Amino acid sequence: MLPCLHGFWRYLAGPDSLMITLLNILIVVALFNVIIFVHELGHFLAARWRGLRVDRFQIWFGKPIWKKEVNGVQYGLGWLPAGGFVALPQMAPMEVAEGRNRESGKEEEELPPVKPLDKIIVAFAGPLFSFLLAIVSALVVMGVGKPEVRVESTVIGYVAKDGAAHGKLQVGDQILAINGARVNGFLGSPSFDSVRESIMLSEGEKLDFLVRRGEQELTVTTEFQIPETRWWERRGMRKVGIWVEGRTVIGSVLEGGPADRAGLKAGDEIISVSGEPLRSWQRFQEIVNEAENRELQLAILRDGEEQMLGVTPRKPTNIEDAKVMIGVGFGDGGEFTKTIHNPGPLQQVGDSVRMMWVTLTKIVSPTSDVGIQHLSGPVGIGGVMFDMLGSPDGWRQLLWFMVLFNVNLAILNMLPLPILDGGHIVLATGEALVKRPIKARLLEVVQLAFFFLLLSLFLFITTKDIGDRFRGGGSGPVKYEWPEASP
Repeated sequence: MLPCLHGFWRYLAGPDSLMITLLNILIVVALFNVIIFVHELGHFLAARWRGLRVDRFQIWFGKPIWKKEVNGVQYGLGWLPAGGFVALPQMAPMEVAEGRNRESGKEEEELPPVKPLDKIIVAFAGPLFSFLLAIVSALVVMGVGKPEVRVESTVIGYVAKDGAAHGKLQVGDQILAINGARVNGFLGSPSFDSVRESIMLSEGEKLDFLVRRGEQELTVTTEFQIPETRWWERRGMRKVGIWVEGRTVIGSVLEGGPADRAGLKAGDEIISVSGEPLRSWQRFQEIVNEAENRELQLAILRDGEEQMLGVTPRKPTNIEDAKVMIGVGFGDGGEFTKTIHNPGPLQQVGDSVRMMWVTLTKIVSPTSDVGIQHLSGPVGIGGVMFDMLGSPDGWRQLLWFMVLFNVNLAILNMLPLPILDGGHIVLATGEALVKRPIKARLLEVVQLAFFFLLLSLFLFITTKDIGDRFRGGGSGPVKYEWPEASP
């Protein structure tokens, strides 16, 4: 579930930003190719070691758009940017994926059979090399540090009026456990055991929250909601309408907007609104949405001194069906904590395996709302990598992502499905047990069916990746028009 290019277009504001954007895209593409190359290199070296003939070594699928033959091996780059392969005619070739046909060249030659053990070794070598690349990346992360952005508090600062938890959970409740499992922070836990992830990945029809309210602990049962999405977007994840406690700090002020005219400045902390104390910026946003053309009295803290300001929320004049707002962006309210630590390789790999296990088990569970559509393909993964490069300490985040991605790649390729490495291992094991290879025609049909099944799955996930990244950007920058008589 990688796990979303939301901020892509803002990088295209000027020539320098354009160059940075293009450079980041090239870095992402290069890293993808390194990951694929290392995986396929494992197959290639194992095949050479075990004496198998190698026809082709190609990055990406389909007919090559570039190729070069060296010592009898054709090296190339395919047109379909997904995965790669080493063509080994003595194993179980896949003509469609490899962009070739059986009538061409070497496929017609009679080749000696390969022992099942050799097939297993060659198939296993790809995931092994991916895992080794994860270990190498983990060693680098251990040296340079791993940045984590987390919310460690579990105290509720906001309960939405239209949320499933309204009237049940309360502001000030400290969440201790969800559905019997202890929680670790509000979000950002690498083990998927924070409040937010526990809600999203929960199973069943209800959620049981163990909370500390005042001096007592009690269990509160709520339902959940799944936000509506359009057909080209991923299905929404479970939510109950809560957020963690934090300060409401103004991060930016729109020039010419209500907040600007009222005298609000970046860095101001809003303490209360019309006498109501604030414990979350979401509550402030909710109050603003309900106060169109009605002045609100804000108690703010500026440079250590408390001041009172009046602001009148309005809808922007250039956006149809816009929400009521005052024209501000929110800054760091203290709920997020950023840490850089140096975890050992085994811890990093263990966290990656745990995340992969949780994801797969939730996908196959009939009582979970997590599905295959919540996986990410090359577009989604590339978008995540691109976003990381544009953030502070992005290169450190990208190194940690290399650990996670390569562990995932190794595990997924070991699944016992035809055309995957795990499928080759199963076929070779079966061949060793029955003392004869599977009929070539039957194997071709099964492989072809699974290839098109996986291709369809790939295209489906890619549409969701694109739908999530390009949701539609509204009508440009927010603008307000004020009557000339206005002060």
